[in-house]
Amino acid sequence: MSTVTADVGVIGLAVMGKNLALNIADHDYRVAVFNRSAAVTEAVVRENPNHKLVPHTTLKEFVGAIAKPRRILVMVKAGAPVDQVLADLVPLLDQGDVVIDGGNTYFPETQRREKELSAKGIHFVGMGISGGEEGARFGPSLMPGGHLAAWEATRPVFEAIAARTDSGPCVTHVGPDGAGHFVKMVHNGIEYGDMQLIAEAYDILSRGLGLAAPAIGEIFARWNQGPLASFLIEITSQVLGVMDPTSGGPLVDRVLDKAGQKGTGKWTATVALELAVPIPTIAASIDARVLSSMKDERTRAEALIRKNVASSIEGEAAAVIADLESALLAAKIGSYAQGLKLIAEASRVHNWGINLREMARIWKGGCIIRAVLLDTIMRAFEKSPELESILADPELEKAVYEAQPGWRRTIGRAVSLGIPLPSMTASLAYFDSYRTARLPQNLTQAQRDAFGAHTYERTDANPPGPIHTEWLGPAKK
Repeated sequence: MSTVTADVGVIGLAVMGKNLALNIADHDYRVAVFNRSAAVTEAVVRENPNHKLVPHTTLKEFVGAIAKPRRILVMVKAGAPVDQVLADLVPLLDQGDVVIDGGNTYFPETQRREKELSAKGIHFVGMGISGGEEGARFGPSLMPGGHLAAWEATRPVFEAIAARTDSGPCVTHVGPDGAGHFVKMVHNGIEYGDMQLIAEAYDILSRGLGLAAPAIGEIFARWNQGPLASFLIEITSQVLGVMDPTSGGPLVDRVLDKAGQKGTGKWTATVALELAVPIPTIAASIDARVLSSMKDERTRAEALIRKNVASSIEGEAAAVIADLESALLAAKIGSYAQGLKLIAEASRVHNWGINLREMARIWKGGCIIRAVLLDTIMRAFEKSPELESILADPELEKAVYEAQPGWRRTIGRAVSLGIPLPSMTASLAYFDSYRTARLPQNLTQAQRDAFGAHTYERTDANPPGPIHTEWLGPAKK
């Protein structure tokens, strides 16, 4: 019979799993650790002798060493590896035990697993984790979903290891079954949008104003002292100042312009289409990464396809930079509005009861999209918990209203120079569409009815209902 020697268990000791285990141990918990490769387990324990890590070479011993109800964090690659671990692990567990999947899992898989384990009396938690390697080690943002009983069992551990801000630990119970992984997915979608917007601002400063990377980094550093202050703006300022020891110039200038992606952005766009929620800023950022991967084709096209654009930006550099700061802030607000709208709609459809104020709160620290803007978003939902869009919040509406002239001038300058701003432009189009009571889709509906008899509704119909008109005259026989 195994002797209880641990409070929590961690399976999978790659970078994230190892750092989370160390983080948990830092907070005075005894941590049982297991990795498929015993050599990895031994190395982690050997390299961290001052931590309360209890190594095991078999799952049976590992499970037997954890106090009941067991809390076991699984940190393996999303997909089939999770199912493989569960197939071996679940037969060893007891009712009331809690298994937490901390990977970037697609939320329908989490819903399936939660249902399967719930039938056995075992709690399954899908938990989004943001903050990368450093966050895992010293304080991430945690987004756990699952049954409330599982939250109560894991809450002390999660609140201990999460990042902390003036609003408390960056963790909350997101909602049932797949809610946690869904919110993490959308977090990553917003992250895609943020990164693309920053890249577009960099492109204007670089190609439009001819500034060198270190000078652009100084501009981002200044922006990080104001309303744009965020983790991504901060690291951008630092990245742009790193010099290449080989060439002597900025290292970023030697980085190949082909961006990768791991799938969470694509999932976000797919789900948004399924739920009929527009997220054009995020979708444009995904397209931008795909276009960037066409490096060879783009290089050939540059030599073959002529352009007819202005040669330089008109106006004083200081005014251009000020407008760009406004544009970046307004576009960022638009991106957050889209992401939060998607979470709200998914919460309604799946009956998750997600608290958007809490999502803004737990994103304030630890995660990649942490930003001072989240304080304003928090206040917006505190004032109006049922707020339809943050664009309608008086404080955020004022910020976007004041930014509009610079936002529009920035996009106009970029268009005149042939500098693409897919996400910044998409954010403005979303804003202009959202604030417009009558859009031109009246013509779209008339066209659909004309060629396919799809019907339409009249603005003055009483009672309302579908109507069909022979727009093109009698059909020819």
